[in-house]
Amino acid sequence: MKVPVKDNSYKVLFLVFHGFSEHNGISKKIWGQINGLKSIGVDVILCYYSVEADGSRVWKVGNEILVDFGRGPIAKIRKRIDYRAISEYVQKNKFQLIYIRSDHNANPFTLNMVKMMRLSGAKVLMEIPTYPYDQEYVTLRMRLELAVDRLYRKKLAKQLDAFVTFSDARTIFGQRAISISNGIDFSAIPVRKSQEGAEKRTIHLLGVAEIHYWHGFDRLVRGLGIYKQSHADCQIIFHLVGQFSGERERSSILEPIEQFNLQQNVVLHGPLWGEELDAIFNLSDFAIGSLGRHRSGIQVIKTLKNREYAARGIPFIYSESDADFDGQPYVLKASPDESAIDITKILEFLKKEKFDPACIRNSILDLSWAEQMNKVLQTF
Repeated sequence: MKVPVKDNSYKVLFLVFHGFSEHNGISKKIWGQINGLKSIGVDVILCYYSVEADGSRVWKVGNEILVDFGRGPIAKIRKRIDYRAISEYVQKNKFQLIYIRSDHNANPFTLNMVKMMRLSGAKVLMEIPTYPYDQEYVTLRMRLELAVDRLYRKKLAKQLDAFVTFSDARTIFGQRAISISNGIDFSAIPVRKSQEGAEKRTIHLLGVAEIHYWHGFDRLVRGLGIYKQSHADCQIIFHLVGQFSGERERSSILEPIEQFNLQQNVVLHGPLWGEELDAIFNLSDFAIGSLGRHRSGIQVIKTLKNREYAARGIPFIYSESDADFDGQPYVLKASPDESAIDITKILEFLKKEKFDPACIRNSILDLSWAEQMNKVLQTF
């Protein structure tokens, strides 16, 4: 761990435009970032939007309500346009840094909010979780929302001190970009316990995600179907953990299962967490990362999923470019295209070497959230 560059007199407001779920991957990531900042001595205050149990739409600071918009359609509108309470809170509390997680919501109201924040003397950064992101907007409604963001995002960028990105971009929308890696909260992720004993007859593959089309899990399912055609006694099971984000994703998995008669080879678990998720990792031999980032126009990205797999201590496959893992001995790279995944290559990869979970995990100790957030702070 590097020597912290800040101390507890350095105040950061971490601003998020949505609420939290205990088992949601994005929520876990944000808490990891916050805990990482706290571990290096920074005073961090979380500000976020939430819908309360009674339907009230509120902005919170920590566990306290900053402003309550009430319920109904007017409240729903106000939460999108009224950021005065946040700006006033920043003015009163004299933060050194405002760290905003982008919701792709550049508009006159967020633009004015950032301007007011800057008047307090604070530096203002905005993290873009995925860049570029335009290709992710596929429905007409989504594209209409994106049109507003596209109209104002360069103006918003001028008001920022920098973007934070997990890509290799040096500038975004004309503003400088600070490139870091997605980090890991090692205290929240146990290392897997690989199965010991006699040689296993069945190979277990595992994919964990909220399933989007850019994960490309359909490439793995199609590859498994092709493999089974020439190996009638196929003893490979693909465990898919997570919920489908839409009907397109669901049909892309269910159709090849039906086509290749893979009902006994693909297990759709739905979301799992805690001990149930740990058990699936302990059972599995190999994990499936993103195989379709090219579908959203992304070639280089440092995904959280790769880091979570490595922290668990399981070898894995992906198709994008990730400088933290490209070339690692426990990584198998897939081509960034629509071809079915060659299952024989996975089997050959697993046969040639026994992968020790602890060694895989130890290879990424520098990817803790404390290290990654410290890189951000070192730029100021």
